[in-house]
Amino acid sequence: MSTSSSVPACGLPDADDAPLPAALVSVRPTRLGGPARGDEEWVAEEVPIALEYNGLSHAVMLATPLDLEDFALGFSLSENLIASPADLLDVEVQARPQGVALQLRVTARCELMLKERRRSLAGRTGCGLCGTDSLDQVFRPPTRPLPPVPVDREQLIPVLSRAMRELAEAQPLQQRSGGIHAAAWCSPQGEVLMVREDVGRHNALDKLVGALARAQIDTAQGFAAVTSRASFEMVQKAAGAGISLLAAVSAPTHLAIRTAQACGLTLAGFVREGRATLYS
Repeated sequence: MSTSSSVPACGLPDADDAPLPAALVSVRPTRLGGPARGDEEWVAEEVPIALEYNGLSHAVMLATPLDLEDFALGFSLSENLIASPADLLDVEVQARPQGVALQLRVTARCELMLKERRRSLAGRTGCGLCGTDSLDQVFRPPTRPLPPVPVDREQLIPVLSRAMRELAEAQPLQQRSGGIHAAAWCSPQGEVLMVREDVGRHNALDKLVGALARAQIDTAQGFAAVTSRASFEMVQKAAGAGISLLAAVSAPTHLAIRTAQACGLTLAGFVREGRATLYS
């Protein structure tokens, strides 16, 4: 299988003016059986993304090289590495031969906290708790109560169905490759207002959380929809961002349900056209 061309990534500058890796790569595979198709197809790229805080290496995640500033902020907030967007002073995106480095400059208070809880996190696509070295680090309840769900229960089915329908239409990388997850921010009427895509479902949600924080969007005025199962960490990231309703196209885990119940988050799974299952 040979690589032929690529789709450009987000075009963010880096220190050496080297191009960032592509989000999608064109390949020419050998097909065995099945209906005849064209010789070329697009596949999603996975790139090691290193997050370095004030020069300290903290995490390496495999992710799609798009919306990396959103990812840097969302990951930092979701992992409680910073307390607010104001704690992230600057992000420099550097393309390197082995991948991409995100040089994050944070406040002195956050740097001290990072040094105290420093851990090694080797990320994999879909990784949840990689590198957590203590059970005490797993459960992080929201720092503030979640707002009321912005959708009437009687309207949940049409609202959630609209959100999933519009989300499916708002994923250009997924439409070309078939290998990308997405997380969307939706209005109380189910209109998709913002979408972030990534090969990892956690990364997509981190990017959405970062984009919401950068845009200073009130998370009481909408809900999140994701194209994946609802794992524990997806629920925890949503609750930590102040999102009171998380809608997933697939199943939740039992730990995700228990966490949603403890946080007061409304969790909907198996959200398809005309149906959904409420777990909390």
